[in-house]
Amino acid sequence: MSPTSQVIFVVPPSVHVLDLTGPVQVFYEAAEYGAPYRLAYCSLGIPVTSSAGLNFGAMASFADIEAQPGDSIFLPGMDMAYLRSSAFKQETDFFDWLRQQHKKGVNLCSVCTGAFILAQAGLLDGRKCTTHWKRIEELQTTYPRLVVQHDKLFTKDTGIYTSAGVTAGIDLALAIVEEHQGPLFATKIARELVVYFRRGEGHSQKSVYLDYRNHMNVAIHRMQDWLITNLEANASLEELADIVGMSTRNLTRTFRKETGTTINAYTTLLRLELAHTLLHNPGMTMEAIAAKCGFRDARQLRRIWKKSDSVLTIK
Repeated sequence: MSPTSQVIFVVPPSVHVLDLTGPVQVFYEAAEYGAPYRLAYCSLGIPVTSSAGLNFGAMASFADIEAQPGDSIFLPGMDMAYLRSSAFKQETDFFDWLRQQHKKGVNLCSVCTGAFILAQAGLLDGRKCTTHWKRIEELQTTYPRLVVQHDKLFTKDTGIYTSAGVTAGIDLALAIVEEHQGPLFATKIARELVVYFRRGEGHSQKSVYLDYRNHMNVAIHRMQDWLITNLEANASLEELADIVGMSTRNLTRTFRKETGTTINAYTTLLRLELAHTLLHNPGMTMEAIAAKCGFRDARQLRRIWKKSDSVLTIK
């Protein structure tokens, strides 16, 4: 990465605002914390209105952008109506420009349906890629040369990154920050954004941090938030009950009613998810990982891992 790395956001017609602003905020916060990022924005040379009706002001055209090797270009998602239109397919100058940027070493990153832009430019032929789960089949059918990955948060293949829908763009941006600045710095940015936890390339579009949050019970949400950030405390049921001001019996019953699982099973899933993430950190021993996740020791971690459905390799 150069002393100052440019992160360029292309703002296409009918852009999905969160696909754009999620990654933007990641790199903005990273720059605020001292990372050498400079943000730039461009359009396809025409006025832009988002899919939700938000009008954008004048921006530079993509043709006026000077990117350098190691810079990154982000392509956020947009409405499928535009991507299926003849107007989109006629943007040949833009597709040529993308191919030129990739050829000179600029990273290309798509969020959600932004993968259709890379595919139309021929940049995903023979490459692993992904998009929002609702558009996976259409992406593969429309561009049969692609190696579309199902149930992946994001992919990386020879300088081209693709990510799934909406918030997966934040995960991708954090992963790129981690590549440049290291895991501790990226974790700091995730905490600043109040992201439950960074999810890596190998994780699916589903996450234990989100799967059991589809309820409206404030006390249970508070306990779940506490567990996520305090796994190493290895709190007892009595301590958890004190946190939410319930009896142990009421907490056990309410948690199962709201989430569909038990506290013990949920906590184990959280620990395995954290272990999965920490295993990618070469500086941590198995004993350190086990302690951080709230296991008694590495032996217990290995035993529970083997009993789970995980197919990952544990060192």
